[in-house]
Amino acid sequence: MARTSTYLNFMGNTEEAFEFYRSVFRTEYLAPIHRMSDAPPAPEMPPLSDREKRMVMHIELPIVGGHVLMGTDALESMGHKLVFGRNVSINLEPDTRVEAERLFHALSAGGEVTMPLTDMFWGAYFGSFLDKFGVQWMVNCAAPRP
Repeated sequence: MARTSTYLNFMGNTEEAFEFYRSVFRTEYLAPIHRMSDAPPAPEMPPLSDREKRMVMHIELPIVGGHVLMGTDALESMGHKLVFGRNVSINLEPDTRVEAERLFHALSAGGEVTMPLTDMFWGAYFGSFLDKFGVQWMVNCAAPRP
């Protein structure tokens, strides 16, 4: 089922923030917290420190009206720089790859693609961009390849 969520980025305190949100909304995570150590190593990137391995790669928390907050820790060792105001993305989760491509190309027109749509290790077809108005978007489609 298609959904839209809000994706938040933090500099090492995602878990603390989400524990706070969990207490406020009185809800539970939709899945176990995925840690950076769960990701396969990328040959072009430096190895993660023990501290970074414990950081949050992905977390999901339902809040109000079926909306879901998602989050991750940005890693300085991977060149991530967090700028408040630019630490929030709208995450679209369409039902089909065709719709994912349509949304991605239409919304990114005149903007800046930060990651082209590609198959990811977590099984989704994923891409991200800034639209021509500076809004950050992510497209994450779990539908399998046709």
